[in-house]
Amino acid sequence: MTIQINTDHNAHLSANSREEFSATIKDALSRFSEQITRIEVHFTDENGPKEGLNDKKCLIEARLEGLQPIVATNHGNDFSHSLDGALVTLKANLGKIKEKLSNH
Repeated sequence: MTIQINTDHNAHLSANSREEFSATIKDALSRFSEQITRIEVHFTDENGPKEGLNDKKCLIEARLEGLQPIVATNHGNDFSHSLDGALVTLKANLGKIKEKLSNH
């Protein structure tokens, strides 16, 4: 599973944050690692340099072997919280897809 982390021009992540987020993603999606070929994560700061509540957005796109990509988004006060929320949604959606595939 390849993980690519992207940011917009307002969002800045250190190398340590990128490594930590990659490890979090690998751990959270380990159950689905055989089906996932690539994960793309997009972080945006919707208010730019201004402060605001829930202005950090995380969009995760999981590319599954032989299937259409699955997308989950979440907003949070920081990138860590937005990532955690998006992962919860993505795991739920992947679980439903895995269950449907196993029934066929």
